[in-house]
Amino acid sequence: MVVRQALGRGLQLGRALLLRFTAKPGPTYGWGRAERPGPPACWGRGERPGPAAGPGAESRRLGLPGRYRFFRQSVAGLALRLQRQFVLQARGSASPCGRAVFLAFGLGLGLIEEKQAEGRRAAWACQEIQAIFTHKNKLLPGLLDSRRCQGFRLEEYLIGRSIGKGCSAAVYEATVPTVPQNSEGAEGPDIIPQGETEESMAQPPAFPLAIKMMWNISAGSSSEAILSTMSQELVPASRAALAGEYGAVTYRRSKGGLKQLAPHPNIIRVFRAFTSSVPLLPGALVDYPDVLPPCLHPDGLGHGRTLFLVMKNYPCTLRQYLRAATPSPRLATMMILQLLEGVDHLVQQGIAHRDLKSDNILVELDADGCPWLVITDFGCCLADERIGLQLPFTSWYVDRGGNGCLMAPERPSARVAANVLHLSLWGEHILALKNLKLDKVVGWLLQQSAAALLADRLTEKSCVETKMKMLFLANLECEALCQAAFLLQSWRAAP
Repeated sequence: MVVRQALGRGLQLGRALLLRFTAKPGPTYGWGRAERPGPPACWGRGERPGPAAGPGAESRRLGLPGRYRFFRQSVAGLALRLQRQFVLQARGSASPCGRAVFLAFGLGLGLIEEKQAEGRRAAWACQEIQAIFTHKNKLLPGLLDSRRCQGFRLEEYLIGRSIGKGCSAAVYEATVPTVPQNSEGAEGPDIIPQGETEESMAQPPAFPLAIKMMWNISAGSSSEAILSTMSQELVPASRAALAGEYGAVTYRRSKGGLKQLAPHPNIIRVFRAFTSSVPLLPGALVDYPDVLPPCLHPDGLGHGRTLFLVMKNYPCTLRQYLRAATPSPRLATMMILQLLEGVDHLVQQGIAHRDLKSDNILVELDADGCPWLVITDFGCCLADERIGLQLPFTSWYVDRGGNGCLMAPERPSARVAANVLHLSLWGEHILALKNLKLDKVVGWLLQQSAAALLADRLTEKSCVETKMKMLFLANLECEALCQAAFLLQSWRAAP
């Protein structure tokens, strides 16, 4: 802001001096052309007609121009005008002081125009790189994408052991059998046996899915009431996930206030969402007997029907991972960077999670043992198309929602913070330059783009580091990148 004000004052002074030195008797001239009669233009609008100019108006035109007169011409046009006037004054009998003034301002505006041209080139390069990696970062098809007409009934799944439970739901591992179940199994028994051994559970293909069963205490037993009350859980669900539920798509269109989150690698994907009768799953009588319906437990307070969400089964949560392993500083930086990428995507979509904690972050390890983080559990999120991230809070009697202990104040964007970590991980040599220019930054971005594309093509499954580079290049913004580089250089220059 200070630089813009200084440039603006320089332009004002330059144009004022130009008017003083180039003013001639007779009709008043503008920047290279005579002004037409009538009201003068001002930011695209004509000024209101006023009284006719008096005899002293010509002398007043020789002083400082009006408030909006300084910015009628671009920097390039003003520089060209100064150069033309400098040539005319050099051929005439102008004083050396006048020629020096024109030369100084001409050179200064030329440097400003060169800086602006460099910025335009950098912005164009960032847009081109972003377009390439946005196409490359498309998510792979889900486990149920090839079965568009299946997976919308609980009887179609084989449910295994319990993975975990929270304050509003229980999660079980599940799979879709390739061979259809017999008629007895298709009826969906109330008690699903738990006959798998630990060795079979350790194999990832055995139960690639996870089913989240919501606890329905106050939503009623109709599908419409359940979807309306638990609508926040449907934010990461796609249209295909709701295609099989009766009235679900119609409900989403009619309500109009619920946002649909675009897919992102660091955010959970809901493959299927449907309502069904509450079954007696393994461990239910011990873990959550109070939320079961009375038909399954005499003291239960729950309703007989609830919402089920089908997602990918991840090995562990972030809390479990940190209990078993201590990541190195570089690995911890990459983990925080993944969270920033996910949070930035949420903010760009106008969604606030409001319950971000280690239990709501899932972890998957790549071939090198590097963790990949995924944000889950949107039950407390704020995703309203009408109000965005500005929740009306007129009094303390209003329920803000979310987790009051973990709900951090929302920031406009996490992109600058993510770029700081990206540059600190992979841009050390470019930040070490004393005279850092945008053209050099663009050259470094092109090198990173080529390296990321090559690494992605050479390996069948990209590692976490390659994925993070591709995410960085897919969300590339010139202004945010410059802010991040400036912050890093300022921090390092500080004593």
